[in-house]
Amino acid sequence: MNRLRTTAAVALSLSFLLVSALHADVRTEQKVRVQLGGVLGRMVNMFGGRSAREGVTTTVALKGDRKATLGDSTGQIIDLSEEKVYDLDIKGKKYKVTTFAELRKQIEDARRQAEENARKEQSSQATQKPSEKDKDAKDYEIDFDIKNTGEKKAINGFDTHHAIVTITVREKGKTLQQSGGLVMTTDLWLAPDIPAMKEVRDFDLRYAQKMFGPMVAGTSPRDMATALAMYPQLKPALDKMAAEGNKIQGTPILAVTTVDAVASAEQAAENAKAKDSSSDSPSATVGGLLGGLARRGSRNSSDAPAASSDPNRATFMTTTNELLKVATDVSADAVAVPANFKLEK
Repeated sequence: MNRLRTTAAVALSLSFLLVSALHADVRTEQKVRVQLGGVLGRMVNMFGGRSAREGVTTTVALKGDRKATLGDSTGQIIDLSEEKVYDLDIKGKKYKVTTFAELRKQIEDARRQAEENARKEQSSQATQKPSEKDKDAKDYEIDFDIKNTGEKKAINGFDTHHAIVTITVREKGKTLQQSGGLVMTTDLWLAPDIPAMKEVRDFDLRYAQKMFGPMVAGTSPRDMATALAMYPQLKPALDKMAAEGNKIQGTPILAVTTVDAVASAEQAAENAKAKDSSSDSPSATVGGLLGGLARRGSRNSSDAPAASSDPNRATFMTTTNELLKVATDVSADAVAVPANFKLEK
């Protein structure tokens, strides 16, 4: 199960590459909303306040070597020339300053600590009796598909066209219906390329290079080599994404991502049997506890993501990222710490 979750996380990172252009233009506003199914989703809606129910609106402004990202309660300003990061407490009207050098040291300290913990764990395992290989351990594959539907509509003043990106995580050598797994579907509504959007993507790359040195899309060659060694199935997914990536052209205005748990053939049979005896049977789940939360949430909560029409599939998370406005007029004040904010030392 840990391997499935890790592989799913890799798949999720692939999807982020597709919508990375959603960061901002020279000045943009965007709204992000995350919906969860089941009991957890109801708790978030109940205690999370208006932002949890309606989403969070963020303003991003870029001017020269500065980029500001501001929300309702927090914000951050990155200055490439000063090599400093300003973290803002909007409600408390105060801020902290961290240099790139300090951030690098924090990252390096965390890396060393992780390596030390790994060495200790390996040393401890070496003194113990070697355990047999888990016979139930499974390898997973990632399928990647992009389709332009030809559908068009106007969103927030932008003329957009529709594309669907589907990433499937399933057991190696089996179909999704046989093994079950996860399906992540992203509905993208894309406007023609907005040239100014490239400025923010370039800024992010410059920031990454200043912080970590030469990189490829924010991932060091060493880390990518390690990931490919651990998960060989990642390479064909990356190759396919590179080959088909040109099918996605334009700037994402609206991206809706749903994550579904899919029951295996064995689980589906158990579900059907449990449904005959009792619709409330604890065994009538999709993909275990996670699927169970999604199934119950879709049945009992109108705020949960819509349930799939497939009885053996349940949506347990939906994220919506919407670009509301794009402008190219940015004042110096938009990327500066407000004058009435106090430095917190």
